[in-house]
Amino acid sequence: MAGRDPAPSSCDCFVALPPHTATPAVIFGKNADRPRHEVQEVVYVPAAIHRPGDKVQCTYLEIEQAERTHAVVLSRPAWLWGAEMGANEHGVCVGNEGVWTREPLGEDEALLGMDLVRLGLERGGSAREALEVITALLERYGQGGSCKEEPVPFVYHNTFLLADRTEAWVLETAGRYWAAQRIQEGSRNISNQLSIGREITAEHAGLRQRARSQGWWSGDGEFSFAEVFSLTHQPARMEAAKARYRAGKELLRQHAGHITAETFMAILRDKASGICVDSEGFRTAGSMVSVLPRDPALPCVHFFTATPDPSRSVFKPFVFVAGLKPVLQVRSPTFRDDPAKKIPRFQSMVDRRHELYRRHQAALELMETDQERGQKLLQTLRDLEKQGLEGMNALLEGTVAPRPEELADLFFDCVEAEMKFYT
Repeated sequence: MAGRDPAPSSCDCFVALPPHTATPAVIFGKNADRPRHEVQEVVYVPAAIHRPGDKVQCTYLEIEQAERTHAVVLSRPAWLWGAEMGANEHGVCVGNEGVWTREPLGEDEALLGMDLVRLGLERGGSAREALEVITALLERYGQGGSCKEEPVPFVYHNTFLLADRTEAWVLETAGRYWAAQRIQEGSRNISNQLSIGREITAEHAGLRQRARSQGWWSGDGEFSFAEVFSLTHQPARMEAAKARYRAGKELLRQHAGHITAETFMAILRDKASGICVDSEGFRTAGSMVSVLPRDPALPCVHFFTATPDPSRSVFKPFVFVAGLKPVLQVRSPTFRDDPAKKIPRFQSMVDRRHELYRRHQAALELMETDQERGQKLLQTLRDLEKQGLEGMNALLEGTVAPRPEELADLFFDCVEAEMKFYT
């Protein structure tokens, strides 16, 4: 059952690289912790070529479209354009988290951090390229606008974790200012706080001058982004995030050298640490784990739940291939007069639940009201997930040759199989 949480707001994102991984691969994972009744959908957007002068409408802002955009798979709150997390056809993964810093929150609508996740994936062929896309757009347009589907605005700045087959980057922002840290080995996590200290690989050209002009840094000694730009008095939600950050770091340490996709799934399901959130106001609305093999001949595999609470959900595999079968069961309905798109926004609510969400919701109620039947169902779901993992592990080990026509139906078939157990 959900418990009370005085300041519910959280997300946790993880990456592991050799030698911390069990195989030569980069592994990425994220929990998207969102308002309790918000629906997260999984969306595939094919690659496209655009005409000169084309625009793209993001959640609030219209900006110039790129000449070409990569195919992406996104896990996103159903009311907005961007994404909490996702991957592209080149094996790039990006996830974001909210932070509050010394830079003031913009009242005006601009790009959401979630818009920047999608823009980075659509335009970046590597983690480094995605980072450059995000920082250029951040500097040009800024970040701002409500991140919640409610009349009372909920605004934050963003941190990002980006990964590809060879490396990862942590990108942390404060207004239009930013700092980035390159991760080439080991493991790293982020949890709703600034965490880049003196190990800055790249930064906004005016970052240090901004800190000096505001009296946040004297200019003497080493520069720590987290120390200089963090609030002196942290909001309660950021204080709570420190415990999750430490717990996540410890879980990564415990599994160092043996980290697999299953390890990350277990970490994302960990309720004792607070990484899997189930509070009165917020809960884990969707989860993602990706395996990005160093060997370019092997496919990247991305697992999505498309349902809340990973401890009672199924991670289902997705692989980029031609001719992907649409999975409408995890797409939310669209509305002609969408309250998220009308000004003033969010004056009414609509039912954004997709078919899998509805059936999963009924299954969660069963688990809470009939423990015996609920436990049997949960075991059945775990067995289903295990089958998918075994098939993908064989693919990643190279013991089974990829069959594109089967992979095109893979995510659809897994969603269909899960739904059958809910009827």
